[in-house]
Amino acid sequence: MRSSLPKSRRVLMVLGAFLALTLPGRAQDQDAPFIGKLDLPGIVNYAPATVSPGALAQGTATELFLDAQLADDTGVIRKGLIWRIFGSSPDADGKLPLLATAKGGSTRLQLSPGSYLVHAAFGRAGATTRVTIGAEPRHETMVLNAGGLRLEGVLPDNIPMRKDKLTFNIYDSKENENGERQLILPNVRPGRTVRLNAGTYHVVSNYGDVNATIRADIRVEAGKTTTAKVEHRAAQVTLNLVRGEGGFPLADTAWSILGASGDVIAENVGAFPTMILAAGDYTVIAKNKNHVYQRDIKIRPGRDIVVKVDTETAEQITQ
Repeated sequence: MRSSLPKSRRVLMVLGAFLALTLPGRAQDQDAPFIGKLDLPGIVNYAPATVSPGALAQGTATELFLDAQLADDTGVIRKGLIWRIFGSSPDADGKLPLLATAKGGSTRLQLSPGSYLVHAAFGRAGATTRVTIGAEPRHETMVLNAGGLRLEGVLPDNIPMRKDKLTFNIYDSKENENGERQLILPNVRPGRTVRLNAGTYHVVSNYGDVNATIRADIRVEAGKTTTAKVEHRAAQVTLNLVRGEGGFPLADTAWSILGASGDVIAENVGAFPTMILAAGDYTVIAKNKNHVYQRDIKIRPGRDIVVKVDTETAEQITQ
């Protein structure tokens, strides 16, 4: 059955599917700063192109100059770009042929006259355009309509945060029919600048791996870096089961942390388990050999504590 979609629309859909499968899962050059107004660099500064066999123009060749901007009023991006040049017609397998790639900033290629699809990727931001090459050299400037997002975490009262325990997951802001969001970029570290197309994103911030989670919708504007600070109301707790005041923590202890509703929040085994918990009231249960002990604790934002469950004073649970 022939598709009712115009040929140009079908070609762009094939390109989109190809890029979804081949683009890297993490941002490229996340820390590269945005560049201000800049004159077009000379030919010696163009990024070298990697051209697949047979893609170089045979006989008559025309030069294609490519550069990109984040927005209409920003300067040319000087590094961190990945260029991909595709033929405009799918091959026998229904895939668009990848003819050439280049990395860096501005680039130039020699191509036979004809129609091509050019894709520019900058981190997780990207844009695609159709370029028709004739007998004269062509200069194409692509506007990515993209910006940057830098995420930070803070604790109340300017208490230092354990940055190695903090990560961010970036999702599409829209939910599908199952109420789920598409994950765009996982495990982003604080202080990194992620390149994204302009728009609104759903950000999930995890402090530790238990229940200290904050969600927020954040808008990225074209040509700008948005810095968002997420405040976590949480603290680190270290658990010890001891026998008497000054006793050494007992090994082979199984731990369970119960929330205010009685649900199990976390479990661990060891003499010194450490975890980060959201502020609130909890019940700590320690099991060692055939004895089970419990103690109620309160977690205050930013106030790390060591909880000692003393076998001589803690409430013992009968099994």
